[in-house]
Amino acid sequence: MQQQGSFLPAEWHNQSGVQLTWPDKQTDWVTVLEEVLPVYEQVAREILKREKLLVVCRDRSLLPDFLQKESEQLIVREMPVNDTWARDHGPLSLIREGKPTLLNFRFNGWGMKFAAAHDNQITPNLLRQQTFADGILAQDLSYFTLEGGAIESNGTGCLLTTSECLLSKNRNEHLSQDEIEFFLKKILHVEKVLWLNHGFLEGDDTDSHIDTLARFCNENTIAYIRCTDSSDIHFDALRKMEAELKQLTDQYGKPFTLVPLPFTDAIVDEDGERLPATYANFLILNKAVLLPVYEVQQDAEAIEIMKQLFPEREIIPINSRALIRQHGSIHCISMQFPEGFL
Repeated sequence: MQQQGSFLPAEWHNQSGVQLTWPDKQTDWVTVLEEVLPVYEQVAREILKREKLLVVCRDRSLLPDFLQKESEQLIVREMPVNDTWARDHGPLSLIREGKPTLLNFRFNGWGMKFAAAHDNQITPNLLRQQTFADGILAQDLSYFTLEGGAIESNGTGCLLTTSECLLSKNRNEHLSQDEIEFFLKKILHVEKVLWLNHGFLEGDDTDSHIDTLARFCNENTIAYIRCTDSSDIHFDALRKMEAELKQLTDQYGKPFTLVPLPFTDAIVDEDGERLPATYANFLILNKAVLLPVYEVQQDAEAIEIMKQLFPEREIIPINSRALIRQHGSIHCISMQFPEGFL
């Protein structure tokens, strides 16, 4: 694994901690708050067993008892928030010339779909409140819109993303694909940007974030969702995405090992709208993987595949049916920080 120089750490890089932004009655979770809070609490407990937890909240008095008292493992920061998608409003972590560096991109509610003025200030507020390790560097890139869920790094020079998201309206539409790729290579210190032009999830608000579709599991392995039901609305797009994945190579021209993840049975909300359930939205922790499951028959197969993909990590299923009510899952609500950042 690349350990020095300048690089964008992969998620499996040793972590110092994970950020969660806590739901309350003023967030979009209000209608399902009693269902979703236990999920957040379970995720928080699993993080605290293994590394530090940074909780961003509107008011710490709203947190459960086990998060009331700060410790060496627990950091709580109060500030205004719109919602709780830490993957997309949290900072990106870069190693630049061997030094931990936080990157603050603009978050504009996934292309101005939702209010995000408070969430866009979370990273600057965290920096002002001296949340991070002494000597941490920070770069303001708020002229460029980028969400953490839109990119995947293999830690050794490859970045995986989707054209549907990065080229979408109200993000960076004044830039061409070549200009965006040049920017990403320069800022994130990656050698090759891998673009997927197909693949989506019905009910997804993010314009096909890569972390709902395909994920690096190590520097040369990609797990991706595959739909085998020809009658499903996703079948054609995901079949085309699979074909694209088979054509991808790393910066040395070597193809990736591909591992398909099952596609869940359709899960719908009370209005009959399909929800974006995906096993690709897992979170890698130190010595563990938090895997979203959905009380469907495909859960068992997904767990077994993840055990094979991560044999040295504990696979922890997290019932995420409440999370997808707001169109996200485990990875979407979290943001990891590599060793040396918290």
